[in-house]
Amino acid sequence: MNYYSLYHKAPKTSFKEAVLNGIAPDKGLYFPESIRPVSKEIIENISQYSNEFIAYEVIKQFVGNEIPKEKLQEIIKETISFDFPVVDIHENITTLELFHGPTMAFKDVGAQFMAGCLEYFNRNSQQEVTVLVATSGDTGGAVACGFLNTKGVKVVILYPRGKVSEIQEKQLTTLGNNITALEVDGVFDDCQDMVKTAFIDPQIHCKLTSANSINVARWLPQMLYFFFAYKQIVHLKKEVIFSVPSGNFGNICAGIVAKKLGLPIKHFVASTNANDTVPKYLKYGNYIPKASKTTISNAMDVGNPSNFIRIQELFDNDLETIKKHVSSFSFSDNSTRKTMKDIYKKTSYITDPHGAVGYLGLKKYGLSENEIGIFLETAHPVKFLDIVEETLDVKVEIPPQIQKVIDKEKVATQISSYNELKQFLNT
Repeated sequence: MNYYSLYHKAPKTSFKEAVLNGIAPDKGLYFPESIRPVSKEIIENISQYSNEFIAYEVIKQFVGNEIPKEKLQEIIKETISFDFPVVDIHENITTLELFHGPTMAFKDVGAQFMAGCLEYFNRNSQQEVTVLVATSGDTGGAVACGFLNTKGVKVVILYPRGKVSEIQEKQLTTLGNNITALEVDGVFDDCQDMVKTAFIDPQIHCKLTSANSINVARWLPQMLYFFFAYKQIVHLKKEVIFSVPSGNFGNICAGIVAKKLGLPIKHFVASTNANDTVPKYLKYGNYIPKASKTTISNAMDVGNPSNFIRIQELFDNDLETIKKHVSSFSFSDNSTRKTMKDIYKKTSYITDPHGAVGYLGLKKYGLSENEIGIFLETAHPVKFLDIVEETLDVKVEIPPQIQKVIDKEKVATQISSYNELKQFLNT
């Protein structure tokens, strides 16, 4: 499998080089040269297969022969070693819980997979690789955990000061060892811009790669849980609508790839908070990135989503085609809080703010009797403890994964400019 830059000004490259480079030399995102459908027999009989078998069949074409079959299967086994349950909410609405991994966020899948691939690719190299990543919340913790003590790999995480939850901050600032956190005076888009700039700066002396969803090894594995969800509801014989809480749009983009692979998904809803760049684009036809706004669903506080260019590529850059397959709606913090309360009152189910936005997307889209809606619960409510407990007037039990870090001391270096990042990387 070859990968090409979406800016089309860089040579094609292999999966290995795409993973190691993170971003193409022309600053474009890498994209697979082809997407071949999974066997119809597997799709039609999906409930008969294990998650490990499904995952291997889905991901193998994107890796090619660059990782031996046995090693790839081993990486996959470690990547999906936890549950991905679909839980009934009410009527024809369900949720796919993606928070049963080590850091209790959906990004555990991509982080674990990429760490396994990078460790394999770097096994015989004497050159240390620096994984440089920006986070609006959950990416940092997932990457820190996924890459902790990975041989030959240093991790540098940029996060916006005061704009991640306390637990999210603890998960990315307390592990030490090969993990370093940089607290940025700014918003997530500032962090993301610094990361992108570093990749094309010839004066950066260390070998960089990214663990944001711009990296194909972080982005593509997110396809897997759409397959796992379908496996659990296929017996209902209903048309499937996925509502994905969307910030950088890597998650929903992976879902669209899953559809291209043959998974029978009728429609996607990209549910956003006040950061409404994509909803406005689909409504008015003008793609206008803007500064991100701070909300209670902070992991979606992205005003210039990196992965939307991949969605455009999947639909041949045709707006009308995108609109046939994807709807996008924006919701306020007030609507999010009200929905969290309504769901809890009716069902006793506790959603985090992001899941509530996903639920709102399904309600706004409007489901028919022949459709089932699945919204993604992308993180455990405990990750947003203050907001959840204040909104619902409940006490959320602290799971073991969080208890391990909650009392540890935060260690972070404060920076406010790209030059400070550059100096840090070159030290």
